[in-house]
Amino acid sequence: MSERLRIALTKGRLQDKSVELFEAIGLDCSPIKDPGRRLVHTIPNYPLEAVLAKAPDVITYVEHGVCDLGIVGKDTILEQGKSFYEVLDLGFGKCRFALAVKEGSDFYGTYKTRRIATKYPNVARAFFEKKGMDVDIIKIEGSVELAPILDLADAIVDIVETGSTLKANGLVPIEDVAQVSARLIVNTASMKLHKEAIDDFISRCERELERRS
Repeated sequence: MSERLRIALTKGRLQDKSVELFEAIGLDCSPIKDPGRRLVHTIPNYPLEAVLAKAPDVITYVEHGVCDLGIVGKDTILEQGKSFYEVLDLGFGKCRFALAVKEGSDFYGTYKTRRIATKYPNVARAFFEKKGMDVDIIKIEGSVELAPILDLADAIVDIVETGSTLKANGLVPIEDVAQVSARLIVNTASMKLHKEAIDDFISRCERELERRS
């Protein structure tokens, strides 16, 4: 392989788990673990560069072809849409989108138009469109759990891991919307231009994931 690929990694927990995976397949990730002020990190023993980015930017970089690959949560993919290949479920960063309401409330027992608060309006809209339900979507940037408490919304659609935050605020999940985990994505043009190099990287990841399962 002569091509040096470039991969965008989602900062935070997905970055840490990505580095664990890379080290397990034999990559020297010391430049990523000690980045200093560098923004692009070259893997010394494999033809790969890594860029650390916020989740929405990972998709932007891959879609525009400045990065050949990316690792990003399925939540971001569902919310932003995609014009790239989603090639591998990496199995880490697991959580779920859930519909949650005030404990004791009957969300489906009324004919009124329900108000749904969420940070993920596209995910929420698609979920209720599949049900044939007409809802009002309210975009919230901060703690979405506040919306039902303040009677701004009848329910929320949000990422749930343990459910402890919901419980602490008197909310309960009543339905799963979608399962979420980290995914490996590939730029559509890069898949053709650098097929051998990308196939090699995917195969290495697949073998490690199979070993873990």
